[in-house]
Amino acid sequence: MQRRGVFKFGAGLTALGATVGAGTGCALVDTVPLEPDPVYDAAGAADRIRRIFEAESTRAGGTWQAKITLLDGAERTAAVDTDSGARRTAASVNKLGIAVAVLDKVDRGELALDDRITLDPDLVIEGSGLYFHQTAYGDELTVANVLVTLLMPSDNTAVRLCGLLCAPEEVNRTLEAKGFTDTRVVPSDSDPNRMGLGETTPAETTDLLVRLAGGDLLSQAAGGFLLGILRGLSGYHDGFRRNMSSAERSRIALKYGADGPTRNESGLVFGDDGAPVLVYSLMAQLDGHHDDYGATHPAVQAHAAMGRRILDVLDRIEPSA
Repeated sequence: MQRRGVFKFGAGLTALGATVGAGTGCALVDTVPLEPDPVYDAAGAADRIRRIFEAESTRAGGTWQAKITLLDGAERTAAVDTDSGARRTAASVNKLGIAVAVLDKVDRGELALDDRITLDPDLVIEGSGLYFHQTAYGDELTVANVLVTLLMPSDNTAVRLCGLLCAPEEVNRTLEAKGFTDTRVVPSDSDPNRMGLGETTPAETTDLLVRLAGGDLLSQAAGGFLLGILRGLSGYHDGFRRNMSSAERSRIALKYGADGPTRNESGLVFGDDGAPVLVYSLMAQLDGHHDDYGATHPAVQAHAAMGRRILDVLDRIEPSA
């Protein structure tokens, strides 16, 4: 991780000094720079991130479950662990698990990214996404297209398309085989290829993301394809990535989910060298804001404030030997 050498001058301004040159009307301002922004070791960064989380989650209100961990190669430093094993409504965050199950079939040779599936009108459902805006259907879509649409605009119709590629019972079997005990979709009682998005925990979502980046969840090709979608700059920006430049946003692979009182976001932050430096999973339930799916939701505002401040901390960690 790269340290920022940033100096703050604004707070160091003193009262106006002596006039420079007779009749010029210009005053000399004495500027005394402050100390450089702090440099953190892993423990100091973890403590700072914990305090950021506590401040912003308290300000937002509601009930939170969260896990945030610093990553340095094989080293793990816990920053936040708040009820991280609690199963809660996953909302669209469980589209990660669906994508993993589909790509596992690709790795096993049972599917290919260029295989085709038809977008029939009876599959189309409104909500998040883009397919329902078309009004005319019959498209022949590749598996790759369906996965991009599932994750980047979080399309709900893409969930139904994925159910035809990998039935919900198979999704759950794949997740179980990969060691996930709490992350599950809910098979429909009326159609074996349709599913609800079910539940997960912050602990399992962080584990999924770390293993995805580490290459032990999917093949390198499939994992790289999935992470590339999650880092895409046409994706979700209301939360963790909101107050960042495009270059900073591209360092973060994330998935957002919202349903009723639930607002979730999970992601990986990458360093300048391309290695993951932090994994986070934030789940919150707030009453009274069910219909606000935008950037003004208190939990989403908290995600945005955390993201900016946490990224600044990460960029000030002293590189390890």
